[in-house]
Amino acid sequence: MANPLVAIVGRPNVGKSTLFNKIAGRKISITENRPGVTRDRLYADAVWRGKKFTVIDTGGIELKSEDRMWREILRQADMAIEMAQVIILLVDGKEELTSSDYDVAEKLRRSRKPVILAVNKVDHFSHDKLFEYYALGLGEPYAVSAEHSQGIGDVLDEVVAHFDGGDEEEQDRLKIALVGKPNAGKSSLINRLLGFERSIVTDMAGTTRDAIDTPFELDGKKYMLIDTAGIRKKKNVSDDVEYYSVLRAFDAVRRADVCLAIIDSSEGLTEQDVKILGYVHEQGKPSVIVMNKWDLIEKDTKTINSFEDKLKADLSFMDYFKSVYISAKTGKRAEKVLSVAQAAYANANRRISTGTLNDLILDAVRTNEPASYNGRRLKIYYCSQPSVCPPTFVMFVNDETLMHFSYRRYLENVLRRSFDFSGTPIKIITRNRGENEQGIMG
Repeated sequence: MANPLVAIVGRPNVGKSTLFNKIAGRKISITENRPGVTRDRLYADAVWRGKKFTVIDTGGIELKSEDRMWREILRQADMAIEMAQVIILLVDGKEELTSSDYDVAEKLRRSRKPVILAVNKVDHFSHDKLFEYYALGLGEPYAVSAEHSQGIGDVLDEVVAHFDGGDEEEQDRLKIALVGKPNAGKSSLINRLLGFERSIVTDMAGTTRDAIDTPFELDGKKYMLIDTAGIRKKKNVSDDVEYYSVLRAFDAVRRADVCLAIIDSSEGLTEQDVKILGYVHEQGKPSVIVMNKWDLIEKDTKTINSFEDKLKADLSFMDYFKSVYISAKTGKRAEKVLSVAQAAYANANRRISTGTLNDLILDAVRTNEPASYNGRRLKIYYCSQPSVCPPTFVMFVNDETLMHFSYRRYLENVLRRSFDFSGTPIKIITRNRGENEQGIMG
């Protein structure tokens, strides 16, 4: 399930990026004492009291400005507000409330989302300093000093109190995001799977502007299909609306359980397709490569093999891929994408017992010992799998700098040969332990 989203909003120069960096635990946003520095939404995953969430930093909101830059920033902030489960409104405690603060507060009240009012730059707490902020009509104000990390815990306590278990009905559904270039056939495939004309489908690229969620059931299984706008190269994104639609497509990848990368077979795998798949891979999402418009391809007995060879060559960074060849237009093999997506998701949830895992790594090390560097050799003491989606393996070693990329790749291949992780990336993380401990190698 995707993390709840928490948006930090407010007018310019109230300290949103500083608060974001404190919550994220590292310096991500550029902080500078002038308005307009943060233009795009920035994301960071965070944990408070055992509850995970994703915090979004936004540019300052200037509702009445007609300047194009501020209009663009406002659109970004609007999108963050729309997606967020909880909103933190940050105001400047060293200045009197402005008409902009009241305007933003009114905008947030209309959103009907939980809003926590945080008064920043309050270095010396006093109830008297907070009294005027009740006038914003957002309930109790919380005094914070983002720069000095004061009061942030109280705000986060209130934030996570608004999280719930989510919609159980939605949790039961496999969320599948369809991504790809414009006109690859995403909406056509969704319409084929649903059996009715839910998305507008035309031959003109770029018809779908927003990420649209559609729940449905098939053979007793529940799904949520997420249709997204086509993702163009940056230089080809000409208007603001399309720019934000592309951002929503990337958001859809983040919250999906599994992604279908729709490729136009008549064009073949393009550089832009590879970039889209690279983003899916970096997000750790299981995926299926759907070669659509297969009906347009002249075929012989070797056609699929030649296409597969091209995929393997161009997608060497994700050679675990699953592929399926379909025609959304004719319906040929279209229903197969759901079973392949389910299999990829199941593999992303695969857990290996610690005993089996360590026996496997022991055998792998005995078969192919790590190379020696400057007289020192990598020792692997222990291996565990702490998490899934993607399957993540932690190896405790004598010196993680001795884990060469090629040996990490070797261990990944050993894991993949022994267990079915097709369709999903896996992560191998190294952690240092004492030099004098006994390793798996003995």
